[in-house]
Amino acid sequence: MALSLYNTLTRRKEPFTPLEPGTVKLYCCGVTVYDYCHLGHARSYIAWDTARRYLLWQGYQVQYVQNFTDIDDKILNRARQEQCSMETISQRYTQAYFEDMARLNILEADAYTYATQTLDGIKRLIAELEQKGFAYATGGDVYYAVRKFDGYGKLSGRKLDDMQAGASGRVPASATQSTLDGPQKQDPFDFALWKAAKPEEPAWESPWGPGRPGWHIECSAMVQEQFGPTIDIHMGGADLVFPHHENEIAQSEAASGHPLAHYWLHNGMVNVGGEKMSKSLGNFTTIRALLDDAPGAPSPMALRLFVLQAQYRKPIDFTDGAISSAKNGWATLQEGLRFGFEHGEQLGWSEAALPEASTLDRHSPAVQPAVQQFEAAMDDDLNTSGALAVLFELAKELRRVGNVITHQGRVDGDAADFHQQWQTLVVLAQVLGLEAEPEAVSTDVDTLSDGAIEDLLAQRQAARQAKDFAEGDRLRDLLQSQGITLIDKPGGVTDWHR
Repeated sequence: MALSLYNTLTRRKEPFTPLEPGTVKLYCCGVTVYDYCHLGHARSYIAWDTARRYLLWQGYQVQYVQNFTDIDDKILNRARQEQCSMETISQRYTQAYFEDMARLNILEADAYTYATQTLDGIKRLIAELEQKGFAYATGGDVYYAVRKFDGYGKLSGRKLDDMQAGASGRVPASATQSTLDGPQKQDPFDFALWKAAKPEEPAWESPWGPGRPGWHIECSAMVQEQFGPTIDIHMGGADLVFPHHENEIAQSEAASGHPLAHYWLHNGMVNVGGEKMSKSLGNFTTIRALLDDAPGAPSPMALRLFVLQAQYRKPIDFTDGAISSAKNGWATLQEGLRFGFEHGEQLGWSEAALPEASTLDRHSPAVQPAVQQFEAAMDDDLNTSGALAVLFELAKELRRVGNVITHQGRVDGDAADFHQQWQTLVVLAQVLGLEAEPEAVSTDVDTLSDGAIEDLLAQRQAARQAKDFAEGDRLRDLLQSQGITLIDKPGGVTDWHR
């Protein structure tokens, strides 16, 4: 089965065929750097990191580019609040982005682009659109003439007569928007490519006078500068389909005469209490607050697992129960991922170093069924939920073997097969960006005395009897972080071993 992807543009799954054999050009819409990243950002960038990892696993040479929007009204507003420069705000939250993504094991892009570093390309593209009759200048502003582009609405499926006026920004315009954009706009649907300078705002010189670019033109110029007119896959959140990606298509394709992207992929939203997570509703959680400050905080890998449990196009519900389930799931996977370091010596393995993808024999009888099931799931529009089912099956079997070794000192079975199963689990987990560091296995395992462990187990048992499952999970995680493996048995009995 070959990889197929759901293309928002065509509204169906399509076999993936790159523009150039063996090479994939990916562009991902990045963040506006005015605040810390929230869980919605985590969902998006984990999804696209996983897509990139899978393409690499399948042997493609991947060129992955992501942008930063560092010119924006939200950044300016934040700078005013803090009485500092726009550059100070954008640099602070760009650095915060890298810190948050590193914790979630998201690979850095091959290249990052910045609006402030693409101004020449932005101005060239606007001038080209103006020359071809798709844009017009008035009063220091430049607008895109939406009705001049015949294909407008093809990505979102919207028709001009059904759309709201003033789609020049991220917030829907009010009936009085024309007084803000200027009365010189020729059509209420037209959007800004260049905005004339306002008092006390940063501005750059241009053929139309001092000002700054609109949001949509930034991505069009950055894609063109990095890749040329056409890329394989353009990715982003479902909330970007309209107006941002629709406007990108209009700008880029009017200028070049070529498709901007052959495949458009959009991830689903994160819901809280049935509503989309957003700052306007006040129901958002930043990544660092969730990982560092929340009661019973998940580990970064548990958070990544929470995101991957749903196929990327589906919405995910952020609840305490869902996070608790992800923590339990990660504990199971982590035990399987550590199997080689804990039991490899007893099984007579010559080494238990973390395997690389290139070392895995995909055609080995002990490996092939799991690899085929994993690839079948991922080839079906990157179905990480189905891929995780393969990982859990491997991890649970290795956990069973590990328990037998712990309690009986040996296990029936072929040690070489167990080695291949462990390698398979580790490599497939790496494709999903899920990794357990081997050093964590033996660090500080002797810091808790046997008596202290028994006391914590008694506290955990009391919490579980009181149905305080969050506290029970916290105590279990505490013990596991100290290298203590728990084995819950019928009747409320819990065995443990270091």
